[in-house]
Amino acid sequence: MTPAPPTTTPIPYRQIRALYDSDTITVYQAYKSSIAEAAVKAQKLNASPDFKPGRMTWIKPSWAWMMYRAGYSYKDSRQSRILALKMKHEHFIRLLEAGVLSTHVQKNKEAESNEPNTTVRSRSKSAEVRIQWDPERTPHLKVLPYRSIQIGIPGALSETWANEWIVGIEDVTETARELKSVVDQEPDVTVEELVNRGLVPEERPFEVPESVQRILEMTMA
Repeated sequence: MTPAPPTTTPIPYRQIRALYDSDTITVYQAYKSSIAEAAVKAQKLNASPDFKPGRMTWIKPSWAWMMYRAGYSYKDSRQSRILALKMKHEHFIRLLEAGVLSTHVQKNKEAESNEPNTTVRSRSKSAEVRIQWDPERTPHLKVLPYRSIQIGIPGALSETWANEWIVGIEDVTETARELKSVVDQEPDVTVEELVNRGLVPEERPFEVPESVQRILEMTMA
């Protein structure tokens, strides 16, 4: 009997994929050189006075989406250094538990624009973690048919996140630039080959509690 061909399980439309181990998960963000250099040296993201804790910071567990957002580090001189930031699982989950989908935020703003006490409500929402599901990318930056998560850390949480929730910082800018060089010179190179060369991390589905899945609407297309 001829064996049946292997089947592959479709990737869910909304799924968190990341580089992680039993204790930590890696997320990415791009910064200017002064922030990145001080952060790597001190292993503290806010080591440079140029780091502004009052601003919302968007982190991504997807390496390919970070490449797209930063243009492999070449897109913007203010985001020319890409940092890999390690967080404990529990703190990453805590961010997600405080998450609100950006689409809901916009609807709430429209609904509250004519309500009293809007200023008070807006202040209370300043601690909300924003969640966006954007089209995932390949290492060549091509669009994929499923989504990748972006997490917006609000100013109210950024000091705690930078001081207490980041347990490791690595500058991965050169890896990003080497990746661009390879995909430009070898347009047919596969993801597997890029993983073997150490240019793409081996990202796996990161499981989250059902309560978080509901918050993030992970079961909805």
